[in-house]
Amino acid sequence: MVPCFSCQGTRTVSANNPLLQPHDLPPFSAIRAEHVLPAIEQILADNRKAIADILEQQGNNPTWAGLVLAMDELNDRLGAAWSPVSHLNAVCNSKELREAYESCLPALSAYSTELGQNRALFAAYEALAASPEAAGFDVAQKTIIDHALRDFRLSGIDLPADKQQRYAEVQSTLSELGSRFSNQLLDATQAWTKHVTDEAQLAGLTDSAKAQMAAAAQAKGLDGWLITLEFPSYYAVMTYASDRALREELYAAYCTRASDQGPNAGQFDNGPVMEQILDLRQELAALLGYPNFAELSLATKMAESSDQVLSFLRDLAKRSKPFAAQDLEQLKAYAAEQGTPELASWDAGYFGEKLREQRYSVSQEALRAYFPIDKVLGGLFSIVQRLYGIEITELKGFDTWHPDVRLFEIKEHGQHVGRFFFDLYARANKRGGAWMDGARDRRRTAAGALQSPVANLVCNFTPAAPGKPALLTHDEVTTLFHEFGHGLHHLLTRIEHAGVSGINGVAWDAVELPSQFMENWCWEPEGLALISGHYETGEPLPQDLLDKMLAAKNFQSGMMMVRQLEFSLFDFELHATHGDGRGALQVLEGVRDEVSVMRPPAYNRFPNSFAHIFAGGYAAGYYSYKWAEVLSADAFSRFEEEGVLNAETGRAFREAILARGGSREPMVLFVDFRGREPSIDALLRHCGLSEGAAA
Repeated sequence: MVPCFSCQGTRTVSANNPLLQPHDLPPFSAIRAEHVLPAIEQILADNRKAIADILEQQGNNPTWAGLVLAMDELNDRLGAAWSPVSHLNAVCNSKELREAYESCLPALSAYSTELGQNRALFAAYEALAASPEAAGFDVAQKTIIDHALRDFRLSGIDLPADKQQRYAEVQSTLSELGSRFSNQLLDATQAWTKHVTDEAQLAGLTDSAKAQMAAAAQAKGLDGWLITLEFPSYYAVMTYASDRALREELYAAYCTRASDQGPNAGQFDNGPVMEQILDLRQELAALLGYPNFAELSLATKMAESSDQVLSFLRDLAKRSKPFAAQDLEQLKAYAAEQGTPELASWDAGYFGEKLREQRYSVSQEALRAYFPIDKVLGGLFSIVQRLYGIEITELKGFDTWHPDVRLFEIKEHGQHVGRFFFDLYARANKRGGAWMDGARDRRRTAAGALQSPVANLVCNFTPAAPGKPALLTHDEVTTLFHEFGHGLHHLLTRIEHAGVSGINGVAWDAVELPSQFMENWCWEPEGLALISGHYETGEPLPQDLLDKMLAAKNFQSGMMMVRQLEFSLFDFELHATHGDGRGALQVLEGVRDEVSVMRPPAYNRFPNSFAHIFAGGYAAGYYSYKWAEVLSADAFSRFEEEGVLNAETGRAFREAILARGGSREPMVLFVDFRGREPSIDALLRHCGLSEGAAA
């Protein structure tokens, strides 16, 4: 494998630090670890001086251009330097880059807290809000001012000096702990491998999975095959390996990562990190006058109270659990027929796939041949072009961090709209999971120019086998559509004020609406016709396979629903009740008593790898996935009524939701599109969990 640019050896630092130079797209290949701290320190020093100058010049009569736009310029310069560093740390992690990244966290945290507690800056925003100019602000400008004043209060602007100092210390430590959690999880994932020399051990695995394992072994100078804990490798074993002992061994290694259990017990243990994070979040909430961190988190969300969130989740659990119990009984009965009377956690994926194949004669692996990456991308682009009136073309000759990365441009009526990077495949030194980062915001600059947005879209799909294109499972196709939905939210905004442009300023529990919304086209015959074609012959997905796939859509959806509700309730309860004497595992067991139908073994340490809530911004907000799924299912039901590729309905969704970013409350935008508030019925129907569906 060709190494990432940032992972190559260091070079002499040039006098011209690339992070301090203006750029259109980041100069990834020029960025070295030794550039990072000097650049960030320089920009923070420049920004502090600039803020003092802004406050002196604006006096008691601040203007939008003199205050908000001037601050946007400072934020944009810092983002242009830090965004590529943060991105490289996630996709091209190396010891040198990690150290450079972490060396900046205390300074960045201190700067952020300093801004939030700057009384003169707060007074300037208050004065602007009360000024005659503000009477003429558009809705986006008013929202930005409202959010700014709210965020000052959430940064401790009203606290006495000693408590402000403590707030700063807590925020700085939380920033470092989140990074440590992420690093230890990555290190734990990389630390475990299993070298296999007897191919019989890999019975049941697909040729593509074995080819990847052979390539992994070869990269380490080994013969045979190398199983890793990177998701494509883990998924292949858990879904297809006939060797039950191998599945159990891999399951135990995976679900004990970064914990006090398993083969590397204690080596990268995130347990103490989690406790520190929870203690500090609770302290932060108390400092700001909230009873717990869950309540603090809701201050910036769509949901109005903890009771509302918990009632929503428990209502879904109550409706879903009977279906989940039925799913499990069917799975247990099937496993028993196959000679496994005691179904264990490492059996569920394997027998689930076998039962799916028996019942519907369809498997993820059989479908893979029909989803070569370029056909999927071409179909995805065709769908959004029809819905939103945009054109997407691939660009060549750009600076990159890895040879697999691709760059695309969006145009509308021939005019440039934005660009996005795709980094789609799993590899060593790359964070697991899938995500979208806004690399640059659409905004009107102080000079009057319109800056176009840029997004990074990252996945961890199975790479191409030699001589073949990368072939995606249908699950991976759905993930791709999900992340692209986030990307469109960022890229298709029409807002020109940075604070609420794209995904900025969007309530966290509404931010998943556009992403989950896009997943619907992966299941519609009209969408599937565009994204599928056999990689060798180009023939479309045969009708009988399509019918089977659609019939299998809600296979085990009850079990999947309660699993997500388990995660959501655990996260929210953990933050709402921290300090009541229960540890994370005790909270999790209590939630499982309430919603789960299948218990994992006692050594399972799922929380230790729950990066979403400990290192990814979803703390007391993981419920957002289900909350937004209600919105997305109901929004899509309008397309079901009017045509799933109806350009007029697509334009309505774009203008009501995608174009307006965080400029209005999410419920206002939803009602503008749907004509009413959301109903849970569409979600239950889409998941096969509505009344009468359990037969």
